[in-house]
Amino acid sequence: QVQLVESGGGLVQPGGSLRLSCAASGRIFSINDMGWYRQAPGKERELVAAVTSGGRTNYADSVKGRFTISRDTAKNTVYLQMNSLTPEDTAVYYCNADVKSSGLYYFSLWGQGTQVTVSS
Repeated sequence: QVQLVESGGGLVQPGGSLRLSCAASGRIFSINDMGWYRQAPGKERELVAAVTSGGRTNYADSVKGRFTISRDTAKNTVYLQMNSLTPEDTAVYYCNADVKSSGLYYFSLWGQGTQVTVSS
């Protein structure tokens, strides 16, 4: 089986930092794009940041300058460094990856989600 396992979420005060990790495991032929999404209470799920297999990155306007996405291709792992956190960043954060396993095509794989709460 192929799965994404997330870690690093938790409770942090405004202005603080967290680092999320997401590792893909199982029979994996290759991974193309990887990214982080989030869903806050009462809102739709939105893209936070993404990184291609070539290292190209994209960020939501709301997190530019505060969040940094990176990946370790050898470890099949993607990270999200979150700085200067505000209560508006409170959400469940989901890892996503385009994975080729035993089939011919890439499919979209999602992590279980990790809660990030920013509160004093």
